[in-house]
Amino acid sequence: MARHIHVIGIGAGDPDYVTVQAIEALNDTQVFFAMDKGEGKSDLVALRREICARFIREPGYRFVELPDPKRSTGADYREAVSDWHAARARVWAAAIAAELGPDGVGAFLAWGDPSLYDSTLRILDAITGEVEFSFDVIPGITAVQALTARHRIPLNEVGEPVLVTTGRRLREHGLAGSAVVMLDADCSFDVCPPGTRIWWGAYLGTADELLVAGSVGEVGPRIAALRAEARARHGWIMDTYLLRPAD
Repeated sequence: MARHIHVIGIGAGDPDYVTVQAIEALNDTQVFFAMDKGEGKSDLVALRREICARFIREPGYRFVELPDPKRSTGADYREAVSDWHAARARVWAAAIAAELGPDGVGAFLAWGDPSLYDSTLRILDAITGEVEFSFDVIPGITAVQALTARHRIPLNEVGEPVLVTTGRRLREHGLAGSAVVMLDADCSFDVCPPGTRIWWGAYLGTADELLVAGSVGEVGPRIAALRAEARARHGWIMDTYLLRPAD
């Protein structure tokens, strides 16, 4: 046998989102790798530990916290992300080689689903030539699914597509049809016409969950204020929202 890595989607915050397939992978794992993003985001590691404590039937596993390299903010966006991923890859390759024996099983716990705006798969793929291991992927409940479920709405309108994008691209290209917006640090919905409908959620599936719905003109300022207050209180925020043009 060779080293093996599970990439486990653990859902958007509620431990009840963890699937049976994910639970089986958790119980197959000896070493969990987690990125240490500083004291302000330590509760993200704590939530991962809580999920393991709840679902792993026999103790004996361990956590290895890895320092997360700083991402440049001054360079071109794609160049900065590429450099950040390369730095992460070096840290991960060294950790897998040092912490897993030749037939060990490790795991990375991905918030939401590993396929959606998550770098885990790209980084693991980049280091397969440096360290010998195989990996598989266990899907998870995404923030998009959690958002629409909590607001009790369908994701798409009848026969219509939905774009999944980022706040940066919304600011650059505007809104054309329905869109789910992720990774938005700047309340980019404010570029949309006031009548645009918005369904917003933060800390989805957790005890700190926040939900707001309405038109951008009516609830946009409230969302911005809630977001700023919550980020100041927690030191971090993960939020997602669905936009639809006015009828």
